[in-house]
Amino acid sequence: MVENIHWLGHDAFRVEGEKRLYFDPYNLKKGLPSADIIFITHEHFDHCSPRDVERVVGPDTVIVTNAASAQKLRGNVQVVAPGDSLTVQGISVEVVPAYNINKFRSPGVPFHPKEAGHLGFIVTVGGQRLYHAGDTDFIPEMKSLQVDVALLPVSGIYVMTAEEAIEAAKALRPQVAIPMHYGAGVAGTIRDAERFRDGLKGIVEVVILKQE
Repeated sequence: MVENIHWLGHDAFRVEGEKRLYFDPYNLKKGLPSADIIFITHEHFDHCSPRDVERVVGPDTVIVTNAASAQKLRGNVQVVAPGDSLTVQGISVEVVPAYNINKFRSPGVPFHPKEAGHLGFIVTVGGQRLYHAGDTDFIPEMKSLQVDVALLPVSGIYVMTAEEAIEAAKALRPQVAIPMHYGAGVAGTIRDAERFRDGLKGIVEVVILKQE
């Protein structure tokens, strides 16, 4: 499945399969193919970018996101919340929480509060369960998830550090883990991805994708 996953920078991915999926399109190049489904994890500018959504939206595209993001978008928008399960254009989707437990904007105020209803997604593509974790720390809910491929943030500051992401991957035990949330000028560098890979050697296969 990894060969069908294209990293577009930061938390943005395109996944090719029976349907073309985009996650958190941001700073996209021009000329990308249109989406069947766009998943947006939350309303922050580097995840919910109306301009980038417009670049890949088509007449039949469904956008799946939370209520706060939906207010910024046009088109066929389906609002979901953590705990929801649904089928979109034949794709099975499970919506899971994404939030901070130790990353704070100010004392006691996390960048991504649990009550804000930010999202992670588990989608089933080609019989494989792909988890896009969104902007999150290593939260207790991860321990009960069953996934084959995990896209995990590693930059720290707003999300898990590489070391915290290593512990998350050990709990998830995917077949493959792919680091994200680095290299876009928001937070993190390739070194965070490399520390994540090195810390999971012999435990979980880590693939560092080249940005397209």
